[in-house]
Amino acid sequence: MEKVRIGIICPSEIAFRRFMPAIQKCESAEYIGVAHANANEWYGDSNPDEKLILSEKEKAENFQKEYGGKVFDSYADLLSSDDVDAVYLPLPPALHYRWGKKVLEAGKHLFLEKPSTISFETTKELTEIAEENDLALHENYMFQFHSQIDLIKKEIEKGTIGEVRLYRIAFGFPFRGKNDFRYNKELGGGALLDCGGYTVKLASILLGETAEIYVPKLNYRDDLDVDIYGSATMINDSGVTAQLSFGMDNSYKCELEVWGSTGTIFTNRILTAPVGFEPIVTIKNAEGEKNITLSADDSFKKSIEKFVECIEHEDVRKQTYSEILKQSEFIDKFERK
Repeated sequence: MEKVRIGIICPSEIAFRRFMPAIQKCESAEYIGVAHANANEWYGDSNPDEKLILSEKEKAENFQKEYGGKVFDSYADLLSSDDVDAVYLPLPPALHYRWGKKVLEAGKHLFLEKPSTISFETTKELTEIAEENDLALHENYMFQFHSQIDLIKKEIEKGTIGEVRLYRIAFGFPFRGKNDFRYNKELGGGALLDCGGYTVKLASILLGETAEIYVPKLNYRDDLDVDIYGSATMINDSGVTAQLSFGMDNSYKCELEVWGSTGTIFTNRILTAPVGFEPIVTIKNAEGEKNITLSADDSFKKSIEKFVECIEHEDVRKQTYSEILKQSEFIDKFERK
């Protein structure tokens, strides 16, 4: 199969800083160009902010200076281009449904930044459109492709720490300022949809298909209209439990601890290991304590490669639809309880 030709809707920071270096390393995909919104796509009939539009265009031109490719002068231009097979969509979460639907209706495969959308119903609609049109839909929880996940699962399966009694997953970071989209409800902000989604995703991977959410709790600040931190418990049919905690007005944590009947496994960059970082997994049991330093990995590159697999193989596409729906259902249940 020829390389999948990918365009980007919105010259965002994560697209520039993470996606672009990753796609340069991919043998199965190539970058075509980036689109900035025109005034109508951003503002409709309201008065546009010309400075913001100019800033967006300048960011797109910076992509071209750094990485080549084409600058599309509107999202619509990119969606109508015969040179683009697939779209990477790193817009704020509240815009994922609107533009994700347009991508799929244009016949393009869709690589979405997490979360898929801000509601189960809209996520379900996107998966249905994708499936009806044999299009790939991939949600970029890239941490799941890092090699440290496989190592930890293998150590658990080997019985290195006996039977698992508890997973403890924590992910939080300091307040980033009110101008950050994460603190804006209209843009799909909130700790659950951001760092909380990571903890739910990892717990569902570790607990398996029968995992369910119990005792969810979201907490707020008086000066903001989004949830700032939260916690929950997830339990599978075997009674194995995961305790989740997350927040975006917290001291930094990104930890997984697996507590077993005869030992523990711990790592402190389970969700955010960057390119070039060598994770250290600490295992304690009756034989003592050992630190395993893993090779550096590129989880973003692997996520793009998984997206290509979705495009090429129907069974992978269908599995991915199911995983995206399951994640969205967990978040929906969290919000309703």
